[in-house]
Amino acid sequence: MIIGTRGSALALAQADIVARMLANRGIETSRKIIKTTGDRFTDRPLHEVAGVGAFVRELDDRMMEGAIDIAVHSMKDLPTNRPKGLTTSAALERDSPNDVLLTKDGTKLDDLPKGALIGTTSMRRRAQLLRYRPDLHIKDLRGNINTRMKKLEDGHYDGIMLAEAGLQRMKWELDVERLDVERFCPSANQGTIAIVTPTGSEAESVTSQLNHTQTRITTDIERMVIKEVEGGCIAPIGSFSHFINKNEVRVLAEVLSLDGTRQVRIDEVIPLEDYSDHASRLGRKLVAMGGKDLVKEAISKLRIDK
Repeated sequence: MIIGTRGSALALAQADIVARMLANRGIETSRKIIKTTGDRFTDRPLHEVAGVGAFVRELDDRMMEGAIDIAVHSMKDLPTNRPKGLTTSAALERDSPNDVLLTKDGTKLDDLPKGALIGTTSMRRRAQLLRYRPDLHIKDLRGNINTRMKKLEDGHYDGIMLAEAGLQRMKWELDVERLDVERFCPSANQGTIAIVTPTGSEAESVTSQLNHTQTRITTDIERMVIKEVEGGCIAPIGSFSHFINKNEVRVLAEVLSLDGTRQVRIDEVIPLEDYSDHASRLGRKLVAMGGKDLVKEAISKLRIDK
């Protein structure tokens, strides 16, 4: 079977994880690297890259054409609305969902000097940083994980924000500060590898065996909660859920203004039974609290800035 993947070091590491898991089940695979829109336009912020699914569309297209059997993605990159005929056949057991701060000398967030320059592409991370430290200066930072770290080493930034899961998959042990999910609620599905296949295919049948049930449930909840506010990957939105016991899931989600000065936030425990209904209810609650209004405001401002 042919695994389609982006060509970054992290994407290849994730594809290799899936290939090894399939090899352990006697399934041979080969790898096909596909360049996506998000990979081609690294000279501009992500919100200026046209459309949604900037790191996904081309892999979807190649799969629909029959060029690949399996696509491996960072699950947080998958748009909420997916093409007909494609299925997310598996969510692998989640790695760390946390954001981390990496600085040249190990300085922690609280100890950074006033006006320190932090690099991140994520509007969510930007807003959450400004909420916590309004004095910080946030500058856009594109490129793969190696490129970002090189820019830090070269002194372009005082610190950069990364997903801890990426460092784990690259097997890098760095002196980073893990930021807690209470103040820095992750993006929906952060830390999770997703496998996409054609619906009803042999690839779906094989890869579905790799699905981690609890991860699939919590990532589904995260998506359902924010689906109602329709922010995509542009607006500052966090969504995170985790089991607190075998029958209950804690759900934390928030929408922020771009400058971090305003927010709407939910933090509830829902039963596992009928979790889809409860997640949708929380999404509607987030909208009623003003979440969709904050999303519309953010998108409008980003378009004006563009």
